[in-house]
Amino acid sequence: MAMKPKVRLWSALLMALGVSSVPTAGNGENPPVSIYDFTVNDIDGKPAPLSEFRGKVLLVVNVASRCGFTYQYEGLESIYREYKERGFVVLGFPSNDFLGQEPGTNKQIKEFCTLTYGVTFPMFGKIVVKGRDIHPLYRYLTAGGTNGEFAGHITWNFNKFLIGREGRTLARLGTREEPTTDTVIEAVKAALGS
Repeated sequence: MAMKPKVRLWSALLMALGVSSVPTAGNGENPPVSIYDFTVNDIDGKPAPLSEFRGKVLLVVNVASRCGFTYQYEGLESIYREYKERGFVVLGFPSNDFLGQEPGTNKQIKEFCTLTYGVTFPMFGKIVVKGRDIHPLYRYLTAGGTNGEFAGHITWNFNKFLIGREGRTLARLGTREEPTTDTVIEAVKAALGS
């Protein structure tokens, strides 16, 4: 079934802006029902369907390189390495929405994360996580109609959404909830065990 002109125009506009996030479910007009319905650009600019992570437990985090919480990259990498064999993946989404704390290009961000923190978990292209130009993925994650009790604005860098194997949000964790705290670890282990 061909896309309708309005949907095709929206898709072309998103791609021109470097935002690849067209729902893949149904005919392109159905609202997304899980995180797997999105395609985003990876840190190298290549389209990456989040459906590739179907069946895994995900920790979706908006990250920044010049934030007082940037050190959390170390903890994120640590829990990723600890639990990845059990089906756990950290997904990093750089954002410059809080006091310009992620001003670099995707190439600079990738280099910083790799060289400074040895990041091996999947990183994606810089996106907007709040406001009028919010990326559709983060609109989905923060909207009451799609994410119920876990809805609400992103408050700062390193907000975290724990997504279960079925693509639904299981927990939302704030910036100050560090990746290696008992709260995060227990939530990850519970999600992996389910």
